[in-house]
Amino acid sequence: MSQYHYSSLLPGPDSIRLLRLMPHEDEATPIQCQLFNYSLHESKGSHRYDALSYVWGGSDKPQSISIDNHDLPVTANLHAALSRLRNHSFERIIWVDAVCIDQENLKERGHQVQLMAKIYSKANRVIVWLGDRADDSDRAVEEILVAAGKQSTHSPAYKMPQQAILALLQRPWFRRIWVLQEVAAARCVRIMCGPMEIDGYAFCSGLESLTHSYKACPDLRNLIRSVIYLIREANFRPACKTSSSDRVSLDIRPLGELVDMFHTHEAYDRRDKVYALLGMSSDNPSAAGLSPDYKIPWNQLFQYLVKYLLCQQVSVETCDDRETAVIKSKGCILGQVSSVKQDDSWGDTQTLCITSDVPGYLGHKREWSTRWTLQTSAKSIQHGDLVCLLQGAPKPAIIRICKDYFTVIMIAVTPPEIIRTESGSAQWPELLRGITSFPHDFLLVWDWESPSKKSQDRGHEGPINTNSRVPEHLKMGLKVYWEKATILWNMAMILTDLAEYNGAEERLREVIEVWKSVFGKEHPLTLTCMNKLALVCKKSQQWKEAEDLLIQVILTRNRVQGADHPDTMSDMANLASTYGDQGHVGMEEMLKKMIHLHKRREDNDCIIKEIVVTIAGSFNKEIMMLLLEQFGDGVRITEGVIEAAARNSRSGKEVMKLLLERRRDEVQITEGVIEVAAGNSRSGKEVMMVLLTWRGDNIQITEGGVAQIARSFDKEVVMALLERRGSEVQITEGVIEAAAGSLWRRKEVMMVLLTWRGDNIQITEGVVAQIARSFDKEVVMALLKRRKNEVWIIEGVIEAAAGNSQSGKEVMKLLLKRRGDGFRITEGIISAAVGNSFSGKEVMMVLLTWRGDNIQITEGGVAQIARSFDKEVVMALLERRGSEVQITKGVIETAAGNSQSEKEVMKLLLK
Repeated sequence: MSQYHYSSLLPGPDSIRLLRLMPHEDEATPIQCQLFNYSLHESKGSHRYDALSYVWGGSDKPQSISIDNHDLPVTANLHAALSRLRNHSFERIIWVDAVCIDQENLKERGHQVQLMAKIYSKANRVIVWLGDRADDSDRAVEEILVAAGKQSTHSPAYKMPQQAILALLQRPWFRRIWVLQEVAAARCVRIMCGPMEIDGYAFCSGLESLTHSYKACPDLRNLIRSVIYLIREANFRPACKTSSSDRVSLDIRPLGELVDMFHTHEAYDRRDKVYALLGMSSDNPSAAGLSPDYKIPWNQLFQYLVKYLLCQQVSVETCDDRETAVIKSKGCILGQVSSVKQDDSWGDTQTLCITSDVPGYLGHKREWSTRWTLQTSAKSIQHGDLVCLLQGAPKPAIIRICKDYFTVIMIAVTPPEIIRTESGSAQWPELLRGITSFPHDFLLVWDWESPSKKSQDRGHEGPINTNSRVPEHLKMGLKVYWEKATILWNMAMILTDLAEYNGAEERLREVIEVWKSVFGKEHPLTLTCMNKLALVCKKSQQWKEAEDLLIQVILTRNRVQGADHPDTMSDMANLASTYGDQGHVGMEEMLKKMIHLHKRREDNDCIIKEIVVTIAGSFNKEIMMLLLEQFGDGVRITEGVIEAAARNSRSGKEVMKLLLERRRDEVQITEGVIEVAAGNSRSGKEVMMVLLTWRGDNIQITEGGVAQIARSFDKEVVMALLERRGSEVQITEGVIEAAAGSLWRRKEVMMVLLTWRGDNIQITEGVVAQIARSFDKEVVMALLKRRKNEVWIIEGVIEAAAGNSQSGKEVMKLLLKRRGDGFRITEGIISAAVGNSFSGKEVMMVLLTWRGDNIQITEGGVAQIARSFDKEVVMALLERRGSEVQITKGVIETAAGNSQSEKEVMKLLLK
């Protein structure tokens, strides 16, 4: 049989074709049809034809129907629908797009598409063909029909076919873009699935009762919500409107709102994602070139749409193989979504709470919030999404922050006519006219791809792969660096205004890396971006990070642009305010003074001299570094400056190290410097170690200086001194005395002196006595080993050991063993032991045990023992020298004053 060829439509704007489906009793018989011309003007009410709403099911056409004895290829799904619709006795008159429109004739196709709202609205009814029987669809339809009647006859054990219902709702018809207009125009809907039929209103009512069956599938519910809403309203729908230009419209919503609601629905031809919505729109986009015309390529049509919804001046980039538009425009942020509440019923609205603390917009000067009720959207609005107004656009948009762009969630939001906030209300048109400032540069990506398609390429969803949304030609050439940095910079500025400091910081760091790679780290662009990053860190109270960045920028500008450059001065002022914001008033004032000195351009020597001492003694390394960089050779490093740095309790080490790094030859380490460092209890040791490490060879070696180090520092510092200048260090009696009075671990200090310079210690009675009085047995033994032939154990040494409060007993044993028998235990030695409140008794017992026979027995000595020691010591004395001890009245009177052991001692003496 030959191929069918279309004849031209009859003249007239409402001329269409209708299909006469011939009856047959045998379902297997090939489908016979006739096409005939028809004018929609012939009747004022509904017409006696049915309009078919179905899914083509792809471009393959494996089946055919016979039209006037000629073959016309059709898709399998259409063939199945016609087979079900064919009656065994009566003809059926049907309008079906794939047959009634010559699809190869683009001009006719475009014209007929403009009539589709009228075609479906004039039809006697619209028949929705969901497809053939599959996945237990009969049971699903039956269950929906039962639920619509709200009178279930099922037993308690009945198991609802939940999977079958889900499978039915997941059929392609619910995702097709054209079905929206088809059911939106319908005044009566009949739904067919295989052999099952159900009234459209009953279908919607049943689904509403079965919400629990697909409650766990929010994406599915959102997809079918609007379709179900349109079907349910069919029975109550008035006739479609005809404009003065004879344009037929269902007058449902403005085109922008329709696009926001339905752009993720599917179409075989991308252009139909726009054309399918034109007949539903309440505005007239034909003036902007948006009438159906299949000669226009997709990317051009997409640009027309964006410019129509926003403004003609907006920059739009599109691709012919993607449903993505890249939009560049100036704009402002009106507010931020703080909550979203979806309509729980099958309605098509959602309520947003919008808040803002950005002054100057929507007529408010402080933080405000308002509620807007909007239509549902194909993309779910989330907490944190932004409400922005692009320059020239009549309506706001809702956008979401991504890595280096914003994704469009809703392109054209219709605000309430009257916007109410806590502080009052205002009309939107008036507010719109009052918005004249558009400070931000936005890069927006409007992506129409459906969620199911995105899920196959997760990389496109993330905010990192920005370029995946940007046309290829924008990524070509060297300009990509500049463009990338500019985009990230603009994003950072917007995020900063929104107090989204983490996001702003992340993007600014990327810009810095771009500028470094292209221009270098000292280029003014790099430094400007670093300065901006510092201010963002300051706003987020990352104080240390802000300080470090500003100092780095200032130091670099000093080298590259000069200390007097306005940018350098501006950064200095920013650093000063950063200190001031933290309450560091002194540092703020010091930086302001430095800025003032630069601006004076006079002889500032005296002032600089005063400032450098103050900074060295009271400020940190960074302030000192700025001073050195700003004034260079005008800063003289005097002994007073070094002493001030040594006194600096918070930053002495860092400041001293900086001075040594920058001005090493000018740093003189005098005894006065050492004395000041010794008095620095917080960081004196660190200062001294820096001085010894960097300038140990230049320290002035004096007895006073060495004594100060031995007294005030630990063994680490003493060892560092000896390592650098050991041969020049004299261990005098004064040094030993200082070590004995060390504030740190004096034993360790003394052991270092003995180990490193034991052979050079000046051995005098005072030195030996000091060691015997102040250290333990180990130190005394070390001295004896190193200088045994020079150490004389004389009365003064024994007396000093008797007064050793910590180790008197052990040291006394060591000395007695070393000295032998040839000396007397004098009254002075006894007095020393008496004065030793910690270990005097133990010392006295050693003396009585080891040298009792050598004690000088005098009334004064006996009286001291009786007054100061207990019964045990007195008994030891009497046992060793009892016949020589005279218990005089003076001894008795003295013993009576023994506060600890008066009774025992008196009893023993009187006995």
